[in-house]
Amino acid sequence: MITDTKTSSFQLGNREQIEGPAALPLAREYALQSAGAAFHALADTMPQMVWSTLPDGSHDYYNARWYEFTGVPSGSTDGEGWAGMFHEDDQPAAWKKWRHSLATGEPYEVEYRLRHHSGEYRWMIGRALPIINEDGDIQRWIGTCTDIHDQKLTALQNEILSQELSHRIKNIFAIVSSLISLTARANDAFAAASRDLLGRISALGRAHEFVRPHSEESRPPTDDVTLLALLGTIFESYPAWSDGRMEISGPDIVVGSRAATPVALVFHELVTNAMKYGALSNPEGRIRIDFLEKDDELQFRWVEHGSISTPQDDPPPGFGSRLIDMAVRQQLDGSYERNWHPDGMEMVMRVKRSRLQGL
Repeated sequence: MITDTKTSSFQLGNREQIEGPAALPLAREYALQSAGAAFHALADTMPQMVWSTLPDGSHDYYNARWYEFTGVPSGSTDGEGWAGMFHEDDQPAAWKKWRHSLATGEPYEVEYRLRHHSGEYRWMIGRALPIINEDGDIQRWIGTCTDIHDQKLTALQNEILSQELSHRIKNIFAIVSSLISLTARANDAFAAASRDLLGRISALGRAHEFVRPHSEESRPPTDDVTLLALLGTIFESYPAWSDGRMEISGPDIVVGSRAATPVALVFHELVTNAMKYGALSNPEGRIRIDFLEKDDELQFRWVEHGSISTPQDDPPPGFGSRLIDMAVRQQLDGSYERNWHPDGMEMVMRVKRSRLQGL
């Protein structure tokens, strides 16, 4: 029987005015019965399965949709009899969350497979909220089961398709790299340019590995792509990184999937140039990268120490410089300044947080 404090008090107040305090027990019973009947009528009109439990979690009511879906006899799933209706693989998680909600009063929400009267299991999302009285005690739980089977299958199909596309993209990276290598072997004049091109393709591949759709087996420990993790992946193939000559400090900022590729390309170009012309061309040279947050803007500061080159040795702008300019100004909607000091090159980039994080 469902107790609605506001409804019951309203009905009870009217009867007290008419018949006086002597009618109090009768009025309370009338109010509770009326509220229960109204709830049952409302629940039976809903497309979802509706149920209720006592404070200890024992089920004492299911609407007509429940019995239509499951085909079980009325009352056969009261108490804890409902548990056998769920797929055995989903029961541990469902029980764990349900016991947690009963112990804490927190809302209950879980996905599970429920057995249809045909014997088929269909995916449901179960939700429940407690009804709490004026003293803060739980009077009962009201819950629903909503069929999400078709949406679940569609999401699974989309995930499989995304993973297949991602696999093909990785194959394309591999094929392009092979073609470049073969061309370089046949044409000595192309050898130097091929190394640069292979490096950029490798950086793209590592960025793609972060943002591609993952299976449960290949998924990273966290779903978020962070700046520190992305740069660590970009730099891991450079000896200076493993030697500890590259230092990163600052908050671990989340990077949106669209921003991951330009970020990877920018820092790949910077570290490659540092190896050719800057601090990393010197075995004692070092690089420090600082991230700073200021309001809605993020600042990246790349500082090289121990460069052998001088400002006069700064190479003329080439494809790498144009690539950095395009990535920062166009793809990240930011700006940058590059300056030389006696010890090496310093570059400061500023981008909008919303563009970097894909908000």
